Amino acid sequence: MRAPNRMVDHDSDADDSARQKLGDDRLLSLLFDTAVIADPAPTYKLIREEMPYFQSSLGPVVLSRFEDCRALLRNDDFGKNRDGTGFTMADIDDAERAELSQLVRARRESGVSSMLFLNPPDHTRMRGLVSRAFTPRTVEKMRGSISSLSDESVERMAEGGGGDAIDILGWVPVNVIGELVGIPRADWAWFRPTVTTAVESLELNANLATSKAAFAAFDEMNEYFKALVAERRADPTDDLISALIEVEESGDRLSEAELISTITLLFSAGMETTQNLIGNGLGCLFDNPAQLDRLWDNPELAASAVEETLRFDSPVQVDGRNAMIDGAELLGRHLPEAQAVITLLGAANRDPEQFTDPDTFDIGRNEGPPLSFASGIHYCLGANLARVEGAEVFRALIKRFASIEPAGDRVQRGRLTLRGYESVPMKVTPR
Repeated sequence: MRAPNRMVDHDSDADDSARQKLGDDRLLSLLFDTAVIADPAPTYKLIREEMPYFQSSLGPVVLSRFEDCRALLRNDDFGKNRDGTGFTMADIDDAERAELSQLVRARRESGVSSMLFLNPPDHTRMRGLVSRAFTPRTVEKMRGSISSLSDESVERMAEGGGGDAIDILGWVPVNVIGELVGIPRADWAWFRPTVTTAVESLELNANLATSKAAFAAFDEMNEYFKALVAERRADPTDDLISALIEVEESGDRLSEAELISTITLLFSAGMETTQNLIGNGLGCLFDNPAQLDRLWDNPELAASAVEETLRFDSPVQVDGRNAMIDGAELLGRHLPEAQAVITLLGAANRDPEQFTDPDTFDIGRNEGPPLSFASGIHYCLGANLARVEGAEVFRALIKRFASIEPAGDRVQRGRLTLRGYESVPMKVTPR
C-alpha cells in the first residue's frame, strides 16, 4: 500500500516522524496490547483528539471522528479492496504476506467471496436481490419467535440460578438466525464454534495460520450450505434459503456461488455480532448498576438500552475502505488508488462532537444512531434483526428476574474488529 504524497517542511521532519511513531504505537496497541484491547476507549480518545486523520507508516490512513468516518463510508471514491489482496497488520514476513494475499485473491476469483467484499455494480445487484427477501416485514414476523426463543434461554438461566450469559443467552441469535435461514435445529450447535473461528479472518491482526483456519471454517460452512441449497431446490420451505433461491428482479437471480456465499455471510454475521451485542450490553449494565436498575424499573427502555450498547461498546469496532481511483478525495486530501483507510467506529461512537458526554453509558440517550452497523451502501442488512434480538433478550430477563448481577470476572475474546466476550458469568434472582 502506498502512502499519499504530502508536502514536508524539513524543519518539521523530526516532529512529523515522532508523531507518526506515536500514532503507529497507538494503532498497534489497539491490535496487540491485551490491556488496551480490554479497554480501548482511552486510546481511541487520544487518537481522535490528537491525530484524527493519521497516515500510518504501517500502511493505512486512520480515521476516528464520527463525521469523518461516516463521510468515508458514504464516499463513492472508496470501496472494498478490488484487487483481491489480503490486508493484515500482523507481524508476518513478506512470504507469508504474499501467501495470504494469494489465498484471498484465489477465493474471490473462485466466487467464494461474499457481497461484504464487493463493489458496485456487483454489490448493488446482489444486495438488491437479497434485500427483497430480508425485509423489515420479515424481521417483524419473527418477533414472536425471537421472544419465545429468548424466554427459553432465560428459563435455562433460571434453572441454574444463573450461569454464563454467552453460553446460555448466546444461543438466542444462533437459534434465531438458524430458524430464519432454515437450518435444521440439530445442526445449530455445530455452527457456534465454526463461525467463531471463521470470523477471525476479519481481524486486522490476523496472521497466516489464523486466516487459514478461518478460511477452512468458511469452506466447511459453504459445503454445508451447498447441500442444504440442493435440498431446498427440490423441496422449498418457508425460510430464507428458499426465498433467496426464488428471488428475482428483471429476470436476474443469484448464481449458485452467490447464493451460498450470501447465506454463509448472513448466518455468520447474524450469529457472531448479535451474540457480542448481548454480552457487551450485559457488561455495560453490570459496570453501570444505576443504569441496570433504571432498565429494570423501566422495561420500555430495552430498545434504547440496545442502541446505547451499540454506541458505547459496539460489537463491530473497525471498518475500512480502499481508494478506488487515483486521486480519490477524502476530507480535502487526494489519495492514491488502493490506499487503505481504516475507520475506528469505536472511537467515532464516543465523539463528543456527535454525542453528549460520550463516555457515560446512558440507556435513555436519544441522539441518533451510532456507526456500529456502518453507513452507506454496506450498511448492515441485519441491523433491524440484531436490534430486535437484543431488546427481546433484555425484556425476557426483566420479565423473569427481579434482579441480575455479575458472578465473577468477564473474559474477553481479545479481538478488536469484532468485540465481545468469551464469558459473562452472572447470577439471577427469580421474581
